[in-house]
Amino acid sequence: MRIRFGLLLLSFTGLLAASTLGGYHVLKEIPVPGDGTKDYLTVDEGARRLYVSHGTQVNVIDLDSEQVVGKVSDLKGAHGIAIAPKLGRGFITNGLLNTVTIFDLKTLQHLGELEAGVGPDGILYDSATGRVFVDNKHGGTVTAFGAADGKLVGTIEVDGDPESIASDGKGSVWFNIEHKNFLVRIDTQKLTVTGHWPTAPCKGPGPIAIDREHRRLFIGCSSEVMVVANPDTGEIITTLPIGIDVDGTAFDPSTGLIFSANADSVTVIHEDSPDKYSVVENVKTQPEANTVALDPKTHRVYLSTGNYDPVPKPGQRPTPSMLPGTFKVLVLDR
Repeated sequence: MRIRFGLLLLSFTGLLAASTLGGYHVLKEIPVPGDGTKDYLTVDEGARRLYVSHGTQVNVIDLDSEQVVGKVSDLKGAHGIAIAPKLGRGFITNGLLNTVTIFDLKTLQHLGELEAGVGPDGILYDSATGRVFVDNKHGGTVTAFGAADGKLVGTIEVDGDPESIASDGKGSVWFNIEHKNFLVRIDTQKLTVTGHWPTAPCKGPGPIAIDREHRRLFIGCSSEVMVVANPDTGEIITTLPIGIDVDGTAFDPSTGLIFSANADSVTVIHEDSPDKYSVVENVKTQPEANTVALDPKTHRVYLSTGNYDPVPKPGQRPTPSMLPGTFKVLVLDR
């Protein structure tokens, strides 16, 4: 009887969590002009802007009106976007040029171009040091430069292909070695590797998000799981099921919700405690809508995609070409 009651209680608790935390759905679509491949989205919460990488440009969307209000042009293979609000500067990786574009946050005009490593991808502004960090996916390096002056600070050699990047704002950044299944930590002041841990049972660790308060990392894996890791020890706390072909992970500290953007769905997970997590729901989206950004103010979730012919199957590579004039951002809300 006690066992049965316990199971019923757990079931009820799960239903309660789903009913109070779930209910996300595709609320609307924001049409975005221009053609090109997609990748990262980045929110500037203070300026109420969403930056969306888009091939040869980065489109800028006003988060309050959810309308396109501008773009950063003359890019080539745009991937990651980082924002340094107090400096009035933004930074975009050009994967096909092996450079980083510095742009003005107000005018969206280019301020300069910096040399990076081979295949610059993810990028992050570290407020603790005032430095920008770039993971060079095909170069096996991480590039660091000053955000204010654009001067190279150093290049860190890593054993593999760095993917995605997260910071605690206190002097450490983390990224994944995707094809060797490792998590790596770097000291942002000394520019040294201070941690190197296996991500098993996670294979193909990709997108990463951080809960700074509770010291937890959320890593999306191509093996269709999310692992929760202790960023200080590398210990894997738990694993949770997600969809195929994850390429984006976001965390909302005020709700405790984690969003895993998969091939055609978003898995919503709740942080019940730093060591306990539960899947709230799986939200149907659209094919290839697997990169994500979160607005902490409204708790809305944004994903970029387009229309494809033929429609790609989950995990299909190479993905069929996006139809011209169909690029868009999906808005998820409750």
